[in-house]
Amino acid sequence: QLQLVESGGGLVQPGGSLRLSCAASGFSLDYYHIGWFRQVLGKEREGIACVRSSGTSTDYADSVKGRFTASRDIAANTVYLQMNGLKPGDTAVYYCAAVHITAATMCREYYDMTTWGKGTLVTVSS
Repeated sequence: QLQLVESGGGLVQPGGSLRLSCAASGFSLDYYHIGWFRQVLGKEREGIACVRSSGTSTDYADSVKGRFTASRDIAANTVYLQMNGLKPGDTAVYYCAAVHITAATMCREYYDMTTWGKGTLVTVSS
């Protein structure tokens, strides 16, 4: 059974940092692209980062480019999202999601993703 579990969310002050983890089980990251998404209640889910199956190809939404970094540890079958320079506008529930490499070449469009974690809440506030 394919499963993704996010962790690492919490409360952080503006300008602070957090690292989110997305642990995958039931499948190998070698065959899936992993996307990071976030959603504020009442707003559309936003794709903010993508780590392709190669582990070395990433892309980011303009809203997080230069502040967030996505990476992968293949041995741990885990994808990370390092978030620096956090702003109150980054407050959201953060999700990771997976899509098989034969189904899509990108991973920041929510409608492409086939497996989702349950999310972790990030709150940026003083």
